Amino acid sequence: MSARRRRRAAAEQQEEEEEEEEEAAEAGSDKEVDLEERLCELDLRSDSDIPDVPPPTDSTPEILKRALSGLSARWKNWWIRGILSLAMISGFFLIIYLGSFMLMLLVLSIQVKCYHEIITIGYRVYHSYDLPWFRSLSWYFLLCVNYFFYGETVADYFATFVQRREQLQFLIRYHRFISFALYLTGFCMFVLSLVKKHYRLQFYMFAWTHVTLLITVTQSHLVIQNLFEGMIWFLVPISSVICNDITAYIFGFFFGRTPLIKLSPKKTWEGFIGGFFSTVVFGFIFSYFLAQHQYFVCPVEYNSETNRFVTECEPSELFRMKKYSVPPLLQAVLGWETVNMYPFQMHSFALSTFASLIGPFGGFFASGFKRAFKIKDFADTIPGHGGIMDRFDCQYLMATFVHVYITSFIRGPNPSKLLKQLLILQPEQQLSVYKTLKSHLVEKGILQPSLRG
Repeated sequence: MSARRRRRAAAEQQEEEEEEEEEAAEAGSDKEVDLEERLCELDLRSDSDIPDVPPPTDSTPEILKRALSGLSARWKNWWIRGILSLAMISGFFLIIYLGSFMLMLLVLSIQVKCYHEIITIGYRVYHSYDLPWFRSLSWYFLLCVNYFFYGETVADYFATFVQRREQLQFLIRYHRFISFALYLTGFCMFVLSLVKKHYRLQFYMFAWTHVTLLITVTQSHLVIQNLFEGMIWFLVPISSVICNDITAYIFGFFFGRTPLIKLSPKKTWEGFIGGFFSTVVFGFIFSYFLAQHQYFVCPVEYNSETNRFVTECEPSELFRMKKYSVPPLLQAVLGWETVNMYPFQMHSFALSTFASLIGPFGGFFASGFKRAFKIKDFADTIPGHGGIMDRFDCQYLMATFVHVYITSFIRGPNPSKLLKQLLILQPEQQLSVYKTLKSHLVEKGILQPSLRG
C-alpha cells in the first residue's frame, strides 16, 4: 500500500507542477493579449473591414483640366481617356519603329511598374504593422526571378555571342545554380526577418510577393518569347487587346444598357459584343498588312557579327498568299468563289477571339482584386486610365495564350536555334553528331554513300 501511495503522491505533485507552469505561462502572456487580439483581427474581418487605401491623386495635366472645365464629368473623362490613348498608341508605334530591342525594354519597364503598383497596394494596406524587410525582400525577389528568366533567354537565343566571351560562359553554364543560390539567400533572409506576433502577416506578404511575381515576371517573359517568334506574334495579340478595350468602351459608352458583370458595373453586353466583332475585323485586316513585310514576320535573331538584332528571312508558309475556296453559304452573299489571303489571317481570328471573349476576364479579375481592397485603380500613373496595371491586366493573360498557341499549333523544329546549340559543343561532339546525321541521311537515300578507294 505504501508504494501505491507514493506513486499517487508523485502523480499529484506532477499535476500540481504542470498547473503552476500553465498559470505562469498565462500570467506571462496576459501582457501580450491585447496585441495578439489586434493582430488576429486581420484574419477575422470581412472584405468591408479591410483598411482604406489612400485614394489616388488626380494626375491630369492642368492644361487638360482648363480645356475641359466646361464639360460634365462623364464627357471630361471621355476626352481625357481618348487623348491619352492616342498619345500612348503613338508612342507605341514609335517604339516599334525603333526595333525589337526597344520593345523588350518596354516590356521590362511595364513589368517593373506593374509589380511596383501591386506591391505598393500590399504595403499600404498593411503599413500599420511595419513588417520588417518586406519592401526590400520584394524587390530582391524581383531581381532574382528576372535574372533567372533573362538568363534563360540569353542561353537560348544568344548562344553564339556567349560562346565568344569566357566570362559569360561561366555564368550560363552555372546559371540555374546561381539563380537558385540567389533565391535561397532571399528565402533565408525572409526566415531571419520573422518576428513574433507578426508571423502570419509576414507569410501573407511572402505569398503576396510570389503571386505578384507569377503574374508579372513570368508573363512578361512569355511576351518576349512570343516576340522572338516574329514581331507579328507580339503586335497582333497586343493590338487586339487594345482594340477590344477601346471599342468595347466606345460601344458601351454610346449604346450600353445591359450590365455584363457585377465586378465591373460599367461593363455592358452591348460593349462586350461590339468589342468582339470590332476586334475580329481589326485583327483580320491588321494581320493582312503586317504579313506583307519581313520586318514583322521573320523571327527576331541576334547577329553576333554586327551585334544587332535582325529580322531577315524567307517568309514561312504562314506568310505567303494562298487561294482559298469560299464556303457555299458565303458565296451567295459575297459573290466570290475564291479569295486570296495569308494563312496567318486564319490564326489571327483565333487570337482576336481570345482577346475579345476571354481576355476581358483578366480585367474582371483585376476589378475583383481592386474591390477587395476598396481602390478604384492600381495607381494614378495615366490620367483617366489609372495605373499601368489597369491597362495591362488583360495583356498578361493574352501572352500566355499566344505562347501556348504557338507551341501547340505553329512552332516546329528551329534549324537556326539547333545550329547555334551545336556550335557550342566540343569538336569531338560535333564530329559525332555529323557522323550520326550523315549515316541517317545515307539510310534515307538522301545522300550517296562515299566510295572508298
